[in-house]
Amino acid sequence: MSVRKGWMKILYSLVAVLLGSSLVFGQAAMPRIVSVEPASGQVGDELTASGENLDQTNVAELRLTNGTNDFKVPITNQTATAIKFKIPNEVKPGRYGLVTFSKRAPQPLEIEQPVKVTVK
Repeated sequence: MSVRKGWMKILYSLVAVLLGSSLVFGQAAMPRIVSVEPASGQVGDELTASGENLDQTNVAELRLTNGTNDFKVPITNQTATAIKFKIPNEVKPGRYGLVTFSKRAPQPLEIEQPVKVTVK
């Protein structure tokens, strides 16, 4: 093997290690909501969304959405595994999804979660 091929092999290996480590260590945790209790409520009721990576670092804001309108919900308590929130006054009866927002650099992250809430 020539010296040049040996250096190229080392260079490619180093690039692969650096790229792999940035993918493993550089990605921030994605918020994931797996349930909401109770699953329905009225304006002013407090509900709890449970899941993982739900702390303030990963979720800066939570909204209810019906696909047309989004409503920012007041968060009353927040941990890595749960967010307690109240149904805001302006929300009409219906079925709503939950959307998490983060303020991560370089671009904020918006994720519609796979759970629904019924407002009575």
